[in-house]
Amino acid sequence: MPEPVTAALVIIGNEILSGRTRDANLSYLAAKLNEMGIRLAEVRVVPDVEDRIVAAVNACREAYSYVFTTGGIGPTHDDITSQAVAKAFGVAFTRNPEAVARLARQYAGGDLNDARLAMADMPEGALLIDNPVSGAPGFQIGNVFVLAGVPVIMQAMFEGLRGRLAGGRPILTRTVSCYLAEGTIAPGLAEVQRRFPAVEIGSYPFFRSGRFGASLVLRGEDESLLARAGEDIRALIRGLGGEPMEADPA
Repeated sequence: MPEPVTAALVIIGNEILSGRTRDANLSYLAAKLNEMGIRLAEVRVVPDVEDRIVAAVNACREAYSYVFTTGGIGPTHDDITSQAVAKAFGVAFTRNPEAVARLARQYAGGDLNDARLAMADMPEGALLIDNPVSGAPGFQIGNVFVLAGVPVIMQAMFEGLRGRLAGGRPILTRTVSCYLAEGTIAPGLAEVQRRFPAVEIGSYPFFRSGRFGASLVLRGEDESLLARAGEDIRALIRGLGGEPMEADPA
């Protein structure tokens, strides 16, 4: 079986760490990558500190097939992601002529000031990523894709770069829920996991209508293995006096 295609996300910004801004990009990227057969294997949140960004990017690009960064490519003094990525790759940080041309078209009315022009500065040799929303492009260097932090812009950038990504087999997901406490299910669930090592099984507790329960989520590439593991989980639930449900309870 081929090695899985993996990815990491590096979320950059003091505003995320302070709680002032709630990140909305993680769930979108995880879902889209999953559809393409790319497993989002790690997420890091780092501040607007150059050395921290460099360390995160270098660690992740060595460990995973793809790395996506979000945030820190705007026109203000604290937008240092592009410069940090150049440092991570050990290449010059230069003004990209094509990025300048795109910004000139976007701000054709004479609003292209020095701050906006700085958004054309990026690692030497970077490939541009289109930004159909506000014009200022992201970029790719090696296996690292540098995207905006604003969700609507990030999503537009991602949709434009999908063709550059080589995915694996789509990752399938099945959910079986029940009104049994996790502690009741745990021993039998561990046995099911041992029987199906190629299926990732997660248990997620909930409390609804005054009752404890758990949603058991199965993830894997093989439909038949998912089906067999699901049947074993349903049998486990029934054997413990519960009733399996095929989705999260309302």
